Amino acid sequence: MMKSGLWLSGAFLLGLTSVVAAESEAPVIFPNLFPFPNATGILKTFNSTGKLDLTGPFFQSLGTNGRSCASCHQPSDAWSVSAAHVENRFERSHGLDPIFRTNDGSNCDHSIDTATMEGRREAYSLLRTRGLIRIALTVPAGAEFEVVSVRNPYGCSETSTLSMYRRPLPSTNLRFLSTVMWDGRESSPQTATKPIAFATNPADLLSDLAHQAMGAALGHAQATTAPTQEQQKKIVDFEMALSTAQAIDFGAGTLDVHGANGGPVILSEQPFFIGINDPLGLNPFKTPFTPVVFTLFTNHWAHTSGHEQHSHHPDRRASILRGQTLFNSHPINIVGVGGLNDATGLPVINGTCGTCHNSFNVGDHSLGAPLNIGIADVTNPLGVDYLPIITLRNKADGTEVSTTDPGRALITGKWADIGKFKGPSLRGLAARAPYFHNGSAATLKDAVEFYNIRFGMGLTHQERADLAAFLSVL
Repeated sequence: MMKSGLWLSGAFLLGLTSVVAAESEAPVIFPNLFPFPNATGILKTFNSTGKLDLTGPFFQSLGTNGRSCASCHQPSDAWSVSAAHVENRFERSHGLDPIFRTNDGSNCDHSIDTATMEGRREAYSLLRTRGLIRIALTVPAGAEFEVVSVRNPYGCSETSTLSMYRRPLPSTNLRFLSTVMWDGRESSPQTATKPIAFATNPADLLSDLAHQAMGAALGHAQATTAPTQEQQKKIVDFEMALSTAQAIDFGAGTLDVHGANGGPVILSEQPFFIGINDPLGLNPFKTPFTPVVFTLFTNHWAHTSGHEQHSHHPDRRASILRGQTLFNSHPINIVGVGGLNDATGLPVINGTCGTCHNSFNVGDHSLGAPLNIGIADVTNPLGVDYLPIITLRNKADGTEVSTTDPGRALITGKWADIGKFKGPSLRGLAARAPYFHNGSAATLKDAVEFYNIRFGMGLTHQERADLAAFLSVL
C-alpha cells in the first residue's frame, strides 16, 4: 500500500479497518492518536495540530526516484523504519518500492544486479535485514588520519569516499534533539549548519532540520532542484508537531492510567531545554544532575486492583517497574568511552544509564555529546561481520585502528572522534527494531546484552528481561 512513498502495514487491531493509501490524490488524514500495533503493544502519535495529515510535502515525492520523507520515516515504525516492514515491502513490491533505490538503498551502487528479483534481494540485503541505508561520506580535507584500506564485502571499497551503513533516525520527538543525525553532521560548522545550544534553541534546531530536509531531497530522493523554503518549512513544522510513544502494552495495558505517565500525550508536555540534567555540570541553570531520569511508572500503577488488575498480567507491570528502577539506579563503571572518560580525565566514572541518557523521560543526551561506546568496533559482541572493515592511520604518530564506521570523525576529521555517535531518543523503541546506528542489536534484549557485556554490569537474566520490558513501553 503506497502513496508518494508511504507504506502502511495492513490489518490493524481493535477492530479497525485496514488502511489503504489509494493512489488517487484524495486527502489521506488519520485521526490524532491513530493506533499502530507492533510486537509488544500499540504505538501512537500525538500531533499538536489535532490530526495526522498525510498530504503535505513530507509525504510527497520531491525528487526523481519516487521517494518521499515517509519512505524511510513511517508512522507505524515510530517515524523510522523497521527491518521487518522493509522486508515485507520488498516481498509485496518485488523489490520495486521506492525505498529500494541504488543511490543509497543497495549495499553498493555498482557491480550489482537489480534486473531480477533474486538480484535485488541480494543487492538490498542490508536494507531488508537490518534496515540500513548506505551513506557515502568523503574523508574531510586536512583530516588527522588517512584511510589505509577498506574491506567491504559488497564492493564499494573506495578509500576516498566511504560507504557507511546506518539506520534512519526517527523524525518525531524532535524538540528534544541536541544534535541532528547520528554523526551530528546537520549541526556542525563543517557543513555550514548550526550547533544546537541553549541560547539559540529552537531557532538552531529548526534551521538544521530545514537543511536536513533539503539534503534528503537532493540526496535520498535524487531531486534535481532543492525543495523550496516553503516546502522545507512545512516539512519541519510537520515533524516538530509530532510526539510519539508506545501507548498500550499487550501485557500491562494502557500506559497512561492509574498513575502511569506513558504514552505520547504526556510526552508532548514534557519540559525540556538544552542542557537539562547534564551530568557534567553544563546545565545552564546549574541544577544538580539526578540519575532518576525516567518517572513514568509508579508503585501504585504496578499494584492496581479490580478489573484492570485482572485484565492484564500484574507480573508484566512489575517487570516494567523493576526495569525503570534498574535504568535509574543500577551502577555502571563507565570506562574507555571516547568523549566521556578522556574528556573528563577520569579513567572510571561511576554512573548509571542516565549518565549518557540524561534527558528526563526521553533518554537522549540534552547536549551534543557524541560518544564512542564500541558499537562500531569490529569486536562488537553482537557481531558486525556484515559490515565493512575500515583501517585508519593517524598521520601524526602512525597509529592504526580498524572500525566498521568512523562516525563523527568523517565530519570533523579528528582522530579522537573515530567511532563517536550521538545517543538517540529512547521513545517508541518497540516499533523500530533493529537498534544502534548499524542495526547490530536485533532486539531490545540484544541491546541490553551489549551494555551488560561492554560495561560488565552483571545483570541477571531477570534483570535483563526487566530492563528490556521497560524499554519496550517507552
